[in-house]
Amino acid sequence: MYYRFGKVFYFTSILLFVFFLLYFYSALTETIGLSVDENGTVARTVDKSSFFYGTVAIFLILNAFTLFTPKSLETKSNKKLHRIFPIGDPFRDYLLTWFYSFGGIINLSLALLVFFVHSINNQEVIASSQFNFFFYLMPLLLAIWVIGLAVLLVGKFKQIQKGA
Repeated sequence: MYYRFGKVFYFTSILLFVFFLLYFYSALTETIGLSVDENGTVARTVDKSSFFYGTVAIFLILNAFTLFTPKSLETKSNKKLHRIFPIGDPFRDYLLTWFYSFGGIINLSLALLVFFVHSINNQEVIASSQFNFFFYLMPLLLAIWVIGLAVLLVGKFKQIQKGA
């Protein structure tokens, strides 16, 4: 049941990432600055199309990697995983929820990366220092999600040890 909320969050994060990427791509110049040095000048640049296609490639690779496990569990193509997390087991629902929400967090991180690149290239409109909170929030959320997976797996291992 909970994994449906994870799926909704995941697909909403895909839409947000695509919106940010397309909207900011249209607003960027032909050469994009990726980093700023201490003086505030652009230190590293890349071509606009290289940034776009590179970001799309990273998005596709990370999403394929993140969704491989839950899709193999849902389709029962991974027999060992299906034996450990059978249908009706509450940990199966928690695991599916974790993977879909982790994919959503990854997509939000990529959307924030696109927003950061946009803020570097439009310093007169958006200062990247205004959004420092979000730049520290995403790694913190990723760390919390990884700790959540460890807690989830420890709970499942304790259930298996009890023989329930």
